[in-house]
Amino acid sequence: MAVNLHDSAYELEKAIRQSDEYNTLKRMYDEVNADPSAKQMFENFRNIQLQLQQKQMMGQEIGQEEVDQAQKMVALVQQHEKISKLMEAEQRMSMVIGELNQVIMKPLEELYGAMQA
Repeated sequence: MAVNLHDSAYELEKAIRQSDEYNTLKRMYDEVNADPSAKQMFENFRNIQLQLQQKQMMGQEIGQEEVDQAQKMVALVQQHEKISKLMEAEQRMSMVIGELNQVIMKPLEELYGAMQA
């Protein structure tokens, strides 16, 4: 019996949306967005992250001043209770996605790992 991988992927999407990790993340995200000062601080933090990622992807050097600014922003957002909770929820969700990715990739790892033996 052939399995439709896309159907399985949509079932996984549905399961993710129903998971405690996702619902906690969504609740924390909504709380940050409902607080104007937290929302602005979080947006500033995300913008700095994105700018640094873009520079890194383009092979541009990131200056010490930019690193210092990013570190100060991280320290600042970690002190904000709502943003800190959001970041913790993001980390938990990221771990779940990483675990799911390991499960999904297992057949290929076994296949190619067997070829190297």
